[in-house]
Amino acid sequence: MTDLTKNSLKENINLIKKKEIKSEELTLAYVQNIKKGKKLNSFITECCDSAITKAKNFDLKQNYEGLLSGIPLAVKDLFCTSGVKTTAASKMLANFVPTYESTVTKNLWSEGAFLLGKLNCDEYAMGSSNETSFFGNVINPIKENTVPGGSSGGSASALAADLTPGTIGTDTGGSIRQPASFTGTVGLKPTYGLCSRWGIVAFASSLDQAGPMTKTVSDCALMLEAMVGFDPKDSTSINKKKENYSKNLSKNIKGLKIGIPKEYRVDGMPKEIEDLWEKGKKFLKEEGAEIIDISLPHTEYALPTYYIVAPAEASSNLARYDGVKYGHRSSKGANLIEMYEHTRSEAFGDEVKRRILIGTYVLSSGYYDAYYLKAQKVRQLIKNDFDTAFNNVDAILTPSTPSATFKIGEKKDDPISMYLNDIFTVPTNLAGIPAMSVPAGYDKENLPLGLQLIGKPLGEQTLLNIAYAIESKSNLKKDISKWWEK
Repeated sequence: MTDLTKNSLKENINLIKKKEIKSEELTLAYVQNIKKGKKLNSFITECCDSAITKAKNFDLKQNYEGLLSGIPLAVKDLFCTSGVKTTAASKMLANFVPTYESTVTKNLWSEGAFLLGKLNCDEYAMGSSNETSFFGNVINPIKENTVPGGSSGGSASALAADLTPGTIGTDTGGSIRQPASFTGTVGLKPTYGLCSRWGIVAFASSLDQAGPMTKTVSDCALMLEAMVGFDPKDSTSINKKKENYSKNLSKNIKGLKIGIPKEYRVDGMPKEIEDLWEKGKKFLKEEGAEIIDISLPHTEYALPTYYIVAPAEASSNLARYDGVKYGHRSSKGANLIEMYEHTRSEAFGDEVKRRILIGTYVLSSGYYDAYYLKAQKVRQLIKNDFDTAFNNVDAILTPSTPSATFKIGEKKDDPISMYLNDIFTVPTNLAGIPAMSVPAGYDKENLPLGLQLIGKPLGEQTLLNIAYAIESKSNLKKDISKWWEK
């Protein structure tokens, strides 16, 4: 019998609509994989029983109108799910059960999908390796003892290991694209404001954006279509007509101009990444696209700018966790102030504390102008670079990450080395523009490598089409030996 979990999302949707398989049959196949995949630690909360019940109800009602009819989906544990524990991978929220649903997950459920479980991530999405989670690190199914990337590491790991047919993550500085690259999957960070942030546990409000993570570009287009939509509850939500990304998906990229920024050639970048970039350029030329050298002169300031803006916003957002209304509350302390202090020191992990301290420092009196205000000005210059480039090109091609996945613990004690993982992904978050990672090759150890495509504001369709062409040209085989089941 065919393993349904090996199929793409689109294939299983078609099988359900043609009544060749039942939603219950598909859900049970994923539940079985989840039970066998405990070693990966990609789930924080499993909703297997309720997912099977919902699948049975779907099969009885047979309503095939939604884009994701009858599909079980696991989602990053940063999206609030009504009646289901939402932890943000933190001790602070270890027992928090929201009474409301995030807009993005609500959109998925209204398209016929239902919840399979909540996926592990870096605590409050702060990390590049999924090692900062209170619930332990996630393992990359590609190779034992390697990281899946972060912060959406549980999402990437579960997807690559066939524990969910598709998923959603959040991307503040590369948290969808970097884990997608590390696991050989597809990840897209949409234009800021295209997906509602309402009901997502906040890290840095001007940078956070939800996006799809899938096995194929075609699935990515479908998931994005299901997620997006104007939301009056989010003041940064873009009010625009919904696009039909999946139906408009095309490999025809003839005549498109693709920019190659010289600033993304960084010192010490492995030759394999350089070769992959050249291969990507060759693919696009063969498909009729024009390759143009461009400059994004303020790229070198993107990482320091990000690590001022993001912690500043995090220190403000995380001030709400004081142990009074919800979340962890310390039993220590002789008065209210001491209770606050004990609560936060007990319930926040080291990386979260580090970023709160950085953020509080750059916002403090006497340093606000020197750091935060200057960072905001540089952020505008970075955005201006992209705006200028897009006067001449339709999209930009770069590597997704400066390396393949690395061993668990290898960079844990070196925050700077860890932060450098985001060197190629951070600029687009600062500029609020769409970007995606598409699998394009392997290194000498057979570890996946991704290419990043960067687009104009609301240029998701163009990115998806270029990624679709790259996917077709590279034609990668993604057979993973399921070592974690042994």
